[in-house]
Amino acid sequence: MKTLYGIQYLRALAALAVVLFHAAERSGGHFRIGAAGVDVFFVISGFIMWTMSERRPVTPLRFVLDRLQRIAPSYWIVTIIMIAGAVLGLFPNMKLTASHIFSSLLFIPVRSPSSGEIWPVLVQGWTLNFEMFFYVIFAACLLLPQRLRLGSLIGIFAAFVAIGALIHPQSPMLATYVRPIILEFVAGAVLARFWLKGHVPSIGVGLALVIVSIAGFAAIELLALDFNEMTCGPLAVALVLGTVSIERSGKLPSVPPLTYLGNASYSIYLWHTLAISVIVKLLSSLQIPSDAVTFVSVISGTLLGVVAYEAVEKPLRNLLKGLSWRRSRPSPA
Repeated sequence: MKTLYGIQYLRALAALAVVLFHAAERSGGHFRIGAAGVDVFFVISGFIMWTMSERRPVTPLRFVLDRLQRIAPSYWIVTIIMIAGAVLGLFPNMKLTASHIFSSLLFIPVRSPSSGEIWPVLVQGWTLNFEMFFYVIFAACLLLPQRLRLGSLIGIFAAFVAIGALIHPQSPMLATYVRPIILEFVAGAVLARFWLKGHVPSIGVGLALVIVSIAGFAAIELLALDFNEMTCGPLAVALVLGTVSIERSGKLPSVPPLTYLGNASYSIYLWHTLAISVIVKLLSSLQIPSDAVTFVSVISGTLLGVVAYEAVEKPLRNLLKGLSWRRSRPSPA
């Protein structure tokens, strides 16, 4: 598959936004809108999964196994590090239970014994619970004739959201899977469908969408507007659509550092809070402005993610390439 550099740029910027959000939060600052990087990630995920399945047909089982191979190993490693740190007393506020640990490793939403929130041991792993849910439903839709897949995907996710609006479930699993944020995956798949058929806006409209999206995110932050998937989701969709429209026109410049950070974005997302926690703890006793602490934390979190990408994610990916399902006969187009 041809690399979509605009998507890589957005992955990089979304990861850095989340890093800045957590760094500011831990340093006593404020950058709430950085959390909207998750909304951008979800739209991108739907876009990429639909594009991959259209261009490289795959069986449902192989799709799920490939996704597990891509997502799980690095996540499990960071989760185990968090558990070890808690056992050693490095995270005094973290409470561990066997059920929470196993649920975290298996991507099952449960309430954290530390906070009561529906969070895994590695807090930012909450997004992976949504990702895995999307992958399972997407894989099921691959069993259907191609013409029915997108409509079925839309219908299933819309039904889950409607159920949530009607019954307001209290169980952590149902409360997770009925959130409107899941519609961002579907929106990404719809964008991919139009993009593959060449039905994208002109470069002028694409630029306008990007500008409107950025202005919308800025307004949410500066004016303290409502911050949720209902406000951030449409802006994330506009940002992705505008970016791929600009790239389709051939006017998107090459930015190798952003491309690299896009490749490393998953590791940056997983590992950055470890570095931020250390930096904030080391600098808390010094008379250093919070903005400076935030800056150092962002740099440290990003660098740790890049090191993990080179030392953990890439070697693991190469090691696992030889698994049996990778060597199986390709599915017919």
